[in-house]
Amino acid sequence: MLNHTSEKDERKSLFIFERMFGKKAVLFCIGFLVFSCAQAQPTKAIADKIIGVVGDNIILYSDIQNSISDIIRQGGTVPENGACLIMEQALISKILMLQAQKDSLPVSDEEVEAELDQKIRFYINQFGGRKELEEIAGKTIYQIKDDARPTIKEQKLAAAMQRKIVDNIRITPTEVRAFYDRIPPDSLPFFETELEIGQIIVYPKASREIEEYVLGEMNNYKKQLESKKTDFCQLARLVSEDPGSKDRCGQYEINRNEKSWDPVFLSTAFRLKEGEISYPVKSKFGYHIIQMVSRNGDDAVVRHILRIPPVTADDINQAKKKLDSVRSKILLGEMSFNAAASKYSDEESHKFAGPFILGRDGSTRVTIDQLDKDIVAILDKLKPGDISQPMLFESEQGKKGVRIIYLKSRTEPHRMNLKDDYSKVAQMALEEKKAKALDKWLREKLSAYYIMVDKNTLEECPLLQKFVYSPKGF
Repeated sequence: MLNHTSEKDERKSLFIFERMFGKKAVLFCIGFLVFSCAQAQPTKAIADKIIGVVGDNIILYSDIQNSISDIIRQGGTVPENGACLIMEQALISKILMLQAQKDSLPVSDEEVEAELDQKIRFYINQFGGRKELEEIAGKTIYQIKDDARPTIKEQKLAAAMQRKIVDNIRITPTEVRAFYDRIPPDSLPFFETELEIGQIIVYPKASREIEEYVLGEMNNYKKQLESKKTDFCQLARLVSEDPGSKDRCGQYEINRNEKSWDPVFLSTAFRLKEGEISYPVKSKFGYHIIQMVSRNGDDAVVRHILRIPPVTADDINQAKKKLDSVRSKILLGEMSFNAAASKYSDEESHKFAGPFILGRDGSTRVTIDQLDKDIVAILDKLKPGDISQPMLFESEQGKKGVRIIYLKSRTEPHRMNLKDDYSKVAQMALEEKKAKALDKWLREKLSAYYIMVDKNTLEECPLLQKFVYSPKGF
C-alpha cells in the first residue's frame, strides 16, 4: 500500500492506511513475534543491542527485525518505515502493559498458558509435528514456551489496558458523516464487487451395506496391525483418506480441550494407552482407527487411518431431491433461507454461525477471490435473490456433498460512499475515534514513565522523538 511513486501518492496512501487501521493500531504487529525463533536463519548474525527501554523493560533490535520477518512470512506488506512503526507500537505496548500492572488488570497465568498452548499447537500443525518444530526452532517446546511466555503476558496485559481505554467509545451517525466528509475525494478507496452468498449443504449418507463393508475393512486393518503384518505408518500412507495427515503417517498432535476436534475422535484417542490401537469408531468424517503414540497430560500425539464410506449415484440423487424440496419451501415463502439452513444443513457451522460465507474481516461480504471455483462458475446465472439448483461439490476434506447457493446481494465496483459502505465508514470513524482517545491517554501518561530510545534509532525514526523529548507534542 505504501509503495508510492510521488509525494502526493504517498500522502494519499498514508491517509488511507491511517483511516483503515488507525494511527495507533496498537497490537497490529506487536507479536515480536513469539515464534520468530521457529524460522532460524543460517545467515550471518548481526550483533543484537538494546534500542529502547520503558521502565525496566527493554526492546531489542532483534525484536523489531523478527517482527518484520514474521509479517513478510505471513504474506503481509511492510511499509518503507515499517521498522519505525513497529518500534512505536513496541513502546506503546510496554506503556500499556506497565499501566495494566499498576491498575491490577486481571490476566491470569492460566490465560497465558492457554494462549501459549494454542500457539504451539498451531505451529506444530503448520510444520508437521513437534519434532519438526523443534528442529526448525533449534529449541525444545519447553524452551520455546519459556522464551515466549513474557511476550504473551505483555500482549495480554497491553490488550486489557487498551480495552479499558477504548471499549466504551461509540460513534454517532453525525460523526460518521463528518469523518467521511473529511476524506479527500481522490483518497476514497476503490472496492471490487462484493457478494453475500449463503449455502445449505447436505452430505449424502452411504448405504448400510457399504458402511458395513468399510467397517469390515477397518477391522481387518486392526488385525493386520496387531499381528505386525504391516506397520501403522505404511498402512496410513496407503489407505487413509485424510489428505491432511496421510503423508505424515496419519499423525496429529491433539489437545483434550481443543474444540475443533471431533468429540468422538477426541474421546476415543484419550481412552487409549500408549501404543494401543482403537477399534474402528465413526465420527462425522467417516471411520477411524486411532493409535496413541505418546501422551503428556492433556496433550497427545496420535496416528489415525480414515476411511470414508463412498456414496453412490442413488445416494447423491436422494440428497438432491431433499434440497430441491427445501429450495421450493424457501421460494414459496414457507420459511426463510436462514431458518432452512438451521433446520436442514449438515454443515455444523451453519447451526451457530449462520449459512453465509464469511470474508477475511468476518463480515458476510466476500470478493470473488474468496470463493471456490464451483461457486464462481454459477454466479453469472444468478441474480440477487436467486437460489441455485442443487449441485454436487467436494469439501476440503474430500467429502462429497450437495448444496444450494443463495445470492443475497451483489455490489458493483465503486468508490467508497456512505450509501453502499456505511458500515465500513462507521468502522473507520470508530477506529479513528478510538485512536484519538488512545493518543490522549498516552499524552497524559508519557511523563509518568522512564523512556529511552537509542540515538541511532531516533535519527532513523523521527516519529519516536515524542516519546523521549516532548510529551506535549505527542
